[in-house]
Amino acid sequence: MKNAFTWLLLLLCQLALEAQAGFEILKDVKRIDIPFEYKNDLIIVNVTFGRIFPLKFIFDTGAEHTILSKREITDIMNVPYEREFQLVGSDLKTILTAYLVRGIHLRVGDMIIPNQSFLVLEEDYFRFEEMAGVEVQGILGADLFRGLVVKINYERRIITLMKTSSFDKPNKGYQALAIDVNRNKPYLNTIIRLQTDSAVQVKLLLDTGAMLSLLLNTDTHPDLRLPANALKGNIGAGLGGFLEGYLGRVTALQLGGLQCSEVLTNFQELAIGVDTAILYSRNGLIGNQILSRFNVIIDYPREQLYLQPNKMFNKAFEFDKSGLVLIASDLRLNKFTVHDVLPGSPAAQAGLLPGDEIRRLNLIPVGFLSLADIHRILKKKVGKKIRIVVKRGDKRLKFRFSLRKLI
Repeated sequence: MKNAFTWLLLLLCQLALEAQAGFEILKDVKRIDIPFEYKNDLIIVNVTFGRIFPLKFIFDTGAEHTILSKREITDIMNVPYEREFQLVGSDLKTILTAYLVRGIHLRVGDMIIPNQSFLVLEEDYFRFEEMAGVEVQGILGADLFRGLVVKINYERRIITLMKTSSFDKPNKGYQALAIDVNRNKPYLNTIIRLQTDSAVQVKLLLDTGAMLSLLLNTDTHPDLRLPANALKGNIGAGLGGFLEGYLGRVTALQLGGLQCSEVLTNFQELAIGVDTAILYSRNGLIGNQILSRFNVIIDYPREQLYLQPNKMFNKAFEFDKSGLVLIASDLRLNKFTVHDVLPGSPAAQAGLLPGDEIRRLNLIPVGFLSLADIHRILKKKVGKKIRIVVKRGDKRLKFRFSLRKLI
């Protein structure tokens, strides 16, 4: 693990020198607006790769560098792979292989990056298509915007990049918070309350590449304990696949003078032997399910964060009430298979099993649904009747259950 981390540090130093071209993207303009799609709690932007390939990348403040997950694209272009590196997966223990490439022309909206260096994964370790039901070929990391001011308007679906000289600090309606930017990534020191009477000072990564609301690494602080009613299961997805841990809630997350209450939280334990230097002393991360409740401005050069609540701010944090963990596949990503079933959940009690292929949900053929549509249905109010038709081997089976609050 330490050898992998050392190689990664060498790579980051090398790429940091080469990424200076990224600062030239606003040489002749004051700002650039980049439209995005917001699907299944991911920010997705259109990218033209090498002047040829139209691709979709995740806009990811939690990633230091831009990564292409589909190696077949650079293979087709005969791009030389200059060096092999070992990366650490989101579970902080799996070692993954990537290759350095240079000199690729990228276009993101009206933003042109003429000479970009980035990493190409040996395999598609992200598997975002099946885990999020979203077509994605890579991530845009902070090497493209680290010297700028970044504004994310989740309601209008617009990312705005600005020079610091063109940015006027907002006043009305915004909370100003100091952040710490390390290796291109923004960290916020704040307070969470696991229970009403227990406040814990934590350092959290601001991660627009995370589909979740809040993740806490329980063994990074003695007071980060699991809630009594925490459920064991899949807590999300990242580089390397699904993550295992516990699901629960914290009473409150403090964001300056603002507070998010009863926050759905993923609890992850670090694997034995993990080099904690890779975390930069963080205790967890804040993902899109929280960030999307604000207009977000990250001033990277001045290390400032500005948050303005939007109409989603007071919405309750809803969790799936069925117990089903589904993955998407097929060309149109509309084949849905049960990956896991939470023990004791309504779906488990009804008899659904991993491997079942969903054919109908409440009389609707799944060909008319996306994975996000299914998630919305399975988060509806307690007591809602769910009828599912599945294919299990050669059999077609029907199940019924009622949604129930699990967390």
